[in-house]
Amino acid sequence: MPPLPAAPEKKHPRVIPIVPVAGTPGGAQAEGVLVSLYAAGKTIHARSIDGIFTRWRWAFVFFTQLVFYGLPWLEWGQRQAVLFDLEARRFYIFGLVLYPQDFIYLTGLLIISALSLFLFTAVAGRLWCGYACPQTVYTEMFMWIERKVEGERGARIRLDGEPMSLEKLVKKWFKHVLWIGVAMWTGFTFVGYFTPIGELGLAFLQTRMGSWEVFWVFFYGFATYGNAGFMREQVCKYMCPYARFQSAMFDKDTLIVGYDTIRGEPRGPRGRSDDYVAMGLGSCIDCDLCVQVCPTGIDIRNGLQYECIGCGACIDACDSVMDKMKYPRGLVRYATQNVLSGVPHKGGLVASADKLLPGAGDIIRHVMRPRVLVYTALLTTLCVAMLASLVMRTPLKVDVVRDRGALSRIVAGGKLENVYRLQLMNATEKLQIYSITVTGLAGAIILPGEPVEVDPAQSRWVAARVQIPYGSVAAGSHEIHFEIQAAGGGAHVTEKSAFLVPR
Repeated sequence: MPPLPAAPEKKHPRVIPIVPVAGTPGGAQAEGVLVSLYAAGKTIHARSIDGIFTRWRWAFVFFTQLVFYGLPWLEWGQRQAVLFDLEARRFYIFGLVLYPQDFIYLTGLLIISALSLFLFTAVAGRLWCGYACPQTVYTEMFMWIERKVEGERGARIRLDGEPMSLEKLVKKWFKHVLWIGVAMWTGFTFVGYFTPIGELGLAFLQTRMGSWEVFWVFFYGFATYGNAGFMREQVCKYMCPYARFQSAMFDKDTLIVGYDTIRGEPRGPRGRSDDYVAMGLGSCIDCDLCVQVCPTGIDIRNGLQYECIGCGACIDACDSVMDKMKYPRGLVRYATQNVLSGVPHKGGLVASADKLLPGAGDIIRHVMRPRVLVYTALLTTLCVAMLASLVMRTPLKVDVVRDRGALSRIVAGGKLENVYRLQLMNATEKLQIYSITVTGLAGAIILPGEPVEVDPAQSRWVAARVQIPYGSVAAGSHEIHFEIQAAGGGAHVTEKSAFLVPR
């Protein structure tokens, strides 16, 4: 019987038994060197920069937050202009009142949003992420507060590296107090879209808010505080699914933030008056400013990366350096990969490498390809159809429910009667008077025959009895129609139901 093999020596899973040590003669080996399997996340201290894309980003910050914070306080008549009243099951959007039966509009809105995402991603990459995404917007706001309290990039790095002191404690706590204030106001505003914000504010001051309101104010506030204050780029890189599946919508004709390798390499430092061409260098002076201003901490010179949110901060930084060096702008710019690499367009227009800045026509010809045109056509069609549907929408909803407790019965006067319940939903903000009639069977009458009043943006259940002469129709189920007409020639709705005649 052959001897059993010796048991392998047990080693700690994080210990590499033999690791070459750089710089030792002959490639000396070192044993038992610990190699960490995980790298700690590094804090990104983004440097502030000024430029056209930074100003555009702040314009979107102001616009989106003006809408978000201001819209709940806007009055429309005697109510809040935009209110999603879940308890009453009504959505108020300016002069529009929507019911759960209008769910189709939500479906249309989601489809339009998805197609818009596909279209803008195919055309210009992650523009949504770089300029209008709430994560980007609130991160910009929190970073602005951080810069005002702790100072610019260098001052923040020094402050984080210092031991705890009174100055550090005061600055850190003051920053977090401001962050929490913005986060809680954001949570309060968010809940103000689902309960009247004036009543919510009064209840908050009197500590009478409901449990669900308290929960969502603190939950949304905590999410804002955590995501914008601490997680920041981690949300974009690891939590946001868009960063993962965006590559399926990218191709080499998608507009991205790109580094012109042909023009910039080889990179290297030089003086402003040096002849860098004679030195064998490209336009990039290797200042790393594009890395310092990046909110996700990437180096755009390494090519297209999923962490890039397309904010354009590196473009502003590089353009400022090019201006100081008196070089042409555009070393880092919005362009397609094909344009940057000099690939000719199928139509024959060549964006060659010898053109430092291909014109707008070059880029447009690369971007406007069949997929983009199809997305545009679909999106335009859906938007027009949805707007037309909203304009032509009847401001009256009717549901007809048979009374299952009394399917059919004979009543005084030799009449055969079926009982129904009608729910009339007034989708206007005025008192409406509706008349109800029935058609489909000879001699059919509806009781009571009086007009029905429905308050503004309210619904009302109405009991209706439909009678026909006994024996006037054969046994079985017969189709009838309820005609509901608003007074003054307004909304008109026809609802189908069945009249049962027993055997």
